[in-house]
This record gives sequence, structure tokens and C-alpha cells, in this order.
Amino acid sequence: MAKLEGEFEVVSWDEDTYQKLEGERKLTKASVTQKFTGDLAGTGSVEWLMSYANDGKARFVGFQRIESTATGHTGSVVIESNGKFDGKKAAGTWSVLPGSGEGDLEGITGKGRFEAPMGGKPSYSLEARFK
Repeated sequence: MAKLEGEFEVVSWDEDTYQKLEGERKLTKASVTQKFTGDLAGTGSVEWLMSYANDGKARFVGFQRIESTATGHTGSVVIESNGKFDGKKAAGTWSVLPGSGEGDLEGITGKGRFEAPMGGKPSYSLEARFK
């Protein structure tokens, strides 16, 4: 198992409400691109489905494709993301989708987490096993 750690930057965020609910509640979809540094060096794109509560907090799920070089392995992988936004930071878990790796990342497995504090540096950690 290799522990991959680093930071990421949100390059673009395009969020649209697809259903307005009672009060301040809403359902949205966000298309996001990212730049990864550290043990995963490359780019990512993710589609988030988000459910906001009246207090502005949210839960989200998504599929994220990361194209990177990870400890000498170059390729891409799809990660399933689940998380929550508590008003101050977004945090959640990652799970590599089995069979989604391409290139040198074919056969990769793993689980991890991410955290993105408002106004701070977003970070990730992934325990990965390479083929």
C-alpha cells in the first residue's frame, strides 16, 4: 500500500440549482475542475450532486476522474466521492472505482479522504495499491 498525499486547487466551479425546495433547501449539480499537486500530480474533474439544508450546510456525492502521475505511475482513475459541507469546510471520503484505472493506473485500488476549508488549502490522502 502506498500513502498518497498532497493538495489540490479548484480551477473552476459551475453550480446550478435543478430543484428549489421549501425554505432555503435546494438540489444542485456542480461541475468542477481541479489541479492536484503532491503525490498525485495532474488534473481532475468531478460532477457533484448536492443537497442543501435551510442552514446552508450540504451533503454531496460525485464521480471524479483524476489524470495524474502517482509515484511514477501515469494514467487516470475514477473515484467515488461522498461528503458534507458544514458551512466552513467540505470534507469527505474517496473510494477508487474497481476497474476504472487506465494506463499505469490500471488495476489500482484504494480509499482515502479529502478536506477543503473555506479560504484554506484543500488536501487529500489516498491509501492506494498498484497492480
